[in-house]
Formats: sequence, C-alpha cells, structure tokens
Amino acid sequence: MSIIECVPNFSEGRRPEVIQALVTAIQAPGVLLLDHSSDMAHNRSVITVAGAPEAVLEGVFRAAAVAARTIDLFAHRGEHPRIGATDVIPIVPVTGITLAECVILAHRLGKRIGEELGLPVYLYAAAATRPERLRLPDIRRGEFEGLVANMQQPERTPDYGPAQVGPAGAVVVGARPFLVAYNIYLATPQIEIARTIAKQIRESSGGLPAVQAKGFLVEGQAQVSINLLDASVTPLHVVFETVARLASQQHIAIDRSELIGLMPERVMLAAAAHFLKLEGFQSTNTIEGAMRQAAAQQA
Repeated sequence: MSIIECVPNFSEGRRPEVIQALVTAIQAPGVLLLDHSSDMAHNRSVITVAGAPEAVLEGVFRAAAVAARTIDLFAHRGEHPRIGATDVIPIVPVTGITLAECVILAHRLGKRIGEELGLPVYLYAAAATRPERLRLPDIRRGEFEGLVANMQQPERTPDYGPAQVGPAGAVVVGARPFLVAYNIYLATPQIEIARTIAKQIRESSGGLPAVQAKGFLVEGQAQVSINLLDASVTPLHVVFETVARLASQQHIAIDRSELIGLMPERVMLAAAAHFLKLEGFQSTNTIEGAMRQAAAQQA
C-alpha cells in the first residue's frame, strides 16, 4: 500500500475557529491526522497528515478551499514569509511510493487547485518546472506584497491557475523528502544575532549543506528558524552544535529549541546517540525498535 505524508502550511495562527475549520476539512476519509500546531507570532499553522495518496490529496484540497475562503492576505501580518493563504503544500513519500511518483501527485493537486479554486500555483522542489523554482525561499521572495506588485512579470507566470492575485494569494506545491522544521531560541532579544547566525548556517550563504535558516523575533526572544532539508547530509545535532557555538561566540546561550510538526525517528535517535556518545546505537537498541523488528520477523 502506498503511503504519503503531506505537511501543508497555512497563513493563520491566531483565529481558533479558522484553524479548527482547516483541521476538520483536511480529515477526508482515509486521512490520518498526525499533528497540527499554530504560532501566533508567525501567524501560521502547520498540519501533518498521512495516508493513501488519493485520500490525502482530497483532504488537502478541501483544506485549501477553506483557507481560500477564510484567509485574507491583504490583512495578514506575521513574522513568517508567505505568499498564500495555503502557503505551501509539500508531498513526501513514506512507503510504497517514490519521489518521482509524488511529483506526479504534486502536478495533479496543483492543477486542481488552479482550475477549481482559481488560484495561481507554483511547483517547487522535485516538482519544479524551472531551476529558479527549486527553492521555496526563491519563489516566496518579496512575499505576498511582492507577488501582487509583480504578478504580470514573465518570471511570475504560475505553473497552474490564473496569473492574477486575490486575497488568498498563491499556492506553492511540491514533492520532497522528509524535512525537519526546527527552531532554536537564543537567550537574548537581539534579533540581529539570530539573523547573523542564520546567515552563517544556511547553505545559500556558504553554511551547512541542506540547511535553510532565518532569524526572527518571537515574543521578545531571538529565534533561529531552521528547515533541515536532509538530515542524512547534515544531522540535526550538527545544526544544534553549530548554532550553540556561534551563539557562544557572541556570549549568548541557547534557551530552548522546538520541533514544528514531526521528524523521522532516526533523526532523534542519531542526535541522542551523538550527545550520549553511544557508539553504534540504532533503533533496535530501543525496546520499541526491538519489538517492531521481532514482530516483522514473525509476520
């Protein structure tokens, strides 16, 4: 059985009734709701679902329709960059399906959103149709306001849907491997320190491979917001240690960190093994992992 994960991000984190409507809409028959979180400062909600491709695509489309009706980007304010009410829809292969097949699903969903919701749709990551649209930050440059001002420019021509922008903005749809969305809070209100560290660690500025990062001020505290695109290239613990080292050079401590959405178990186990110096540690060294292996062998 083919299983995909989808982690749509919506530009709403402050109105509980809208957030609940999105969570309800996405749970089409066959869709497993794995996680959802909202952030008032970023004014953003992230919902994680999984299931068979047809079910997940239907649920995500329903949620995108709710977002288009209820979220007005002309009135939206928040720390996080955005170009749409449904800002980004990544499709991730889990089991029984390839990334290439997820690219086909991204095109199907993008086409439907463009035709039935009348929204401009841009394809990114493995589904990108242009090299300059591989990276989400490049598509989102200038944010919603920039999109409104420059929609008629050739480089802004959407992959699907009309070349015009309304209150719901545009939607970015793509296919990619698992991504870890991870924030590190610094023990300081100095946002410039967070921005400097973010620039030092992100790949596009010559930092860590497969890392995207930005600095924000969240409720009076500097935050380094990180997207780890491939934890097999740069492990999570390397990201943490690098931020901690760069912060200590500014005489700043790490206050705490947070996970947005979910991460593969192997990423956390690798971090635990690193910090505990457990050589050769793997999932089957845990009770739960050993039980899963034993059950699989008996099946």
